[in-house]
Amino acid sequence: MPRMNLTDASAIVTGGASGIGEAAARQLAALGAKVVIADLQEDRGQQVATEIGGMFVRCDVSSEEDGQAAVLAASEMGPLRALVNSAGLGRAGRTIDRNNEPMAQKDFDFVIRINLLGTSNMLRLSAAAMGRTEPLDDDGQRGAIVNLASVAAFDGQIGQA
Repeated sequence: MPRMNLTDASAIVTGGASGIGEAAARQLAALGAKVVIADLQEDRGQQVATEIGGMFVRCDVSSEEDGQAAVLAASEMGPLRALVNSAGLGRAGRTIDRNNEPMAQKDFDFVIRINLLGTSNMLRLSAAAMGRTEPLDDDGQRGAIVNLASVAAFDGQIGQA
């Protein structure tokens, strides 16, 4: 399959201030995309955005308003053609501790809010923006979305419910 032409297009990378998200943002910029770094790490996110000629948007991926702000910022730089959902985290905590006290539900809720609900939020908002763009080819291609996940989903670890 031919590679999508990202020249003059925009892309959003959630969790783009560090790790694999940062690497994805740098690669997209190298391919010609104008990249929005959507992250909570303001200092590092701004630094990465400056280095790649992109834009930083402070974004809690589970917030509809923050997600819309990231999509709007990207759409103002060019047609939104790519989303990399890289924002994710873990909260270590045993289901019960040595005294049979349960893990705080709020800790599990936080992980689900970012990793699951946040991914879905950014996916739906970005897909809607992509759907409003002109097709790139006769097949109607408008963009691509990549959702990343941790190997921890398959390889259980002590302290990760």
